[in-house]
Amino acid sequence: MLPMLENAGPTTPANEDHALSAHPSVAAQAAVVAEGIRKTLARHPRPLGGDPLRTAEAPVLSLSGMILNNAAGKDTMAPRKKPSWLKAKVPGGEGYNRLKGIMDEHKLHTVCQEAGCPNMGECWARGVATIMILGDTCTRSCGFCNVKTGRPATLDKDEPRRVAESLALMGLKHVVITSVNRDELADGGAGIWAETIVRTRAACPEMSVEVLIPDFEGNWPALQMVIDAQPHIINHNLETVQRMYPAVRPSAKFERSLELLRRVKEQGGVAKTGIMVGIGERDDEVDELMSELLALTATANGSCDILTIGQYLQPTRNHLPIHRFVTPETFDAYRVAGLAKGLKVVESGPMVRSSYHADHQADSLTDILKMRKM
Repeated sequence: MLPMLENAGPTTPANEDHALSAHPSVAAQAAVVAEGIRKTLARHPRPLGGDPLRTAEAPVLSLSGMILNNAAGKDTMAPRKKPSWLKAKVPGGEGYNRLKGIMDEHKLHTVCQEAGCPNMGECWARGVATIMILGDTCTRSCGFCNVKTGRPATLDKDEPRRVAESLALMGLKHVVITSVNRDELADGGAGIWAETIVRTRAACPEMSVEVLIPDFEGNWPALQMVIDAQPHIINHNLETVQRMYPAVRPSAKFERSLELLRRVKEQGGVAKTGIMVGIGERDDEVDELMSELLALTATANGSCDILTIGQYLQPTRNHLPIHRFVTPETFDAYRVAGLAKGLKVVESGPMVRSSYHADHQADSLTDILKMRKM
């Protein structure tokens, strides 16, 4: 968000710049401070000195309408009001209460709870949950993500055993395992990933296992470790259209993510990806993305199988703003278009997240039903 311009006065930024130019030493010190702040925010963007909106007044002149992602709506820094179709249901029901009781008793934690997922009640009632491994600190700083950024703590090599034992207690039908990026590790955490998958499948033979993995910075031997561990579904999210990558996924590459999905399909795996909408893309770009997804992951075993599309919701004022609220009718149009292009499954809706109806996808596209009958 660009600063607001007001009438010139004794304390305006313009006068401050003039004063600094008259004292080179002061200007140099100010430049050093500014660079330090820039690096800090690049590592972990969080507001410095409290929330600036608490004392913000209506601008005399605002440039918000001229900035990417802010052309529509009010020219203000305040979060936009959610439309009626984004209201989440209060979680409850027998299945939800059973799983919550197990988690509370054994002090287990899920991404569903920590992220406040709007679908938690529905998923838990069906025996579906998402857990995160490899710690809670990510080595990247994506513009949409609210996960803590920094240098992670020491690698926990006992985590795969504990995860498998915890999942056995939970008695799930389907689990989605995800992780932070661990770019500081030579294998990007692939060794922990592989062991977690193998132990989980052994401990829970009737539970389908879906993994939502990072790109491992294009380290294909690391990816192969995950593929060899044989999860039922391998998911890697594209997150957005290619044009938006510099703002949304600055440390990722669109082509690299497509190549990861292609390699999964090349070896006969079930490949899945997902995107957010309402973060600055256009509808024609979403349509183009679906075509590219199928074309650039094509192998003798087919192309990417599953695509999820959901509404982007801004976690904090420090994250990328919401460009638009996509209507349910538009989400329906995305689904129809994706299926017509050849995708096997398209989950598209305002509240859709990566794990939405993931158990149904596993039931229809993997051999898990045979395992449950043995």
